[in-house]
Amino acid sequence: MTVAIKTREIHYTAADGSTLIGYFAAPESETAVAGVLVAPEWWGRNEYTEQRARELAEHGYAALAIDMYGDKKVTTTASQANEWMMQTFQDADTIVTRASAGLNTLAGQPEVNADKLAAIGFCYGGKVVLDLARSGAALKAVATFHGNLTPKAPAEKGQVQAEILVLHGELDSMVTLDDVAAFKAEMHAAEVEHEVIVLEGAKHSFSNPLADERAKANGVDLGYNAEAERQSLDAMYELLARQLG
Repeated sequence: MTVAIKTREIHYTAADGSTLIGYFAAPESETAVAGVLVAPEWWGRNEYTEQRARELAEHGYAALAIDMYGDKKVTTTASQANEWMMQTFQDADTIVTRASAGLNTLAGQPEVNADKLAAIGFCYGGKVVLDLARSGAALKAVATFHGNLTPKAPAEKGQVQAEILVLHGELDSMVTLDDVAAFKAEMHAAEVEHEVIVLEGAKHSFSNPLADERAKANGVDLGYNAEAERQSLDAMYELLARQLG
């Protein structure tokens, strides 16, 4: 049975002064439901990110696809995406500042049970939600799809509240298996509950049906993999059901 959902854009401001525009989706429900933050790939808060938010709403969660660049800027050009992404790296606090603003906005919606929050992220968005978790944000679960795993600062013992799930493509040339090993070591050192699933034959951006088109247009090593997409989404929904109830 498909759940009836509602969507709206939400304008919010981060502590760094940036004006951000999120995309909110929630089931038509009389009671407040668990909320999930959705952090985008480096392309920006595009239709793909919004689709994932709507799917979460159809599964009974409220979801906010967040804007990390301001004014919901999007692109399909890798050089532009890289420029915008690198701008958020210039100040070490920018990512967590903007993601925290998104999380606070999500938690403040009347449809959301602010005691049950999670975050998911794709590629660049994977780093966004991991750094948010590392900052001590009140998250019960975090899932990353072909995410950048390199920390702003390594997780500290007792800081991360979320159970973390990393969904990684075996053939990802942008985030290597060495990066995965370093991430695992970081999580073990900080005693964070986590799982890493390496998806056979999958490249970077395996969850995005437009990955092959973007790869061809930009000369970058991306690839869609329908089976990896299915397996990774199943694992994410299992995590959310376990941690958010």
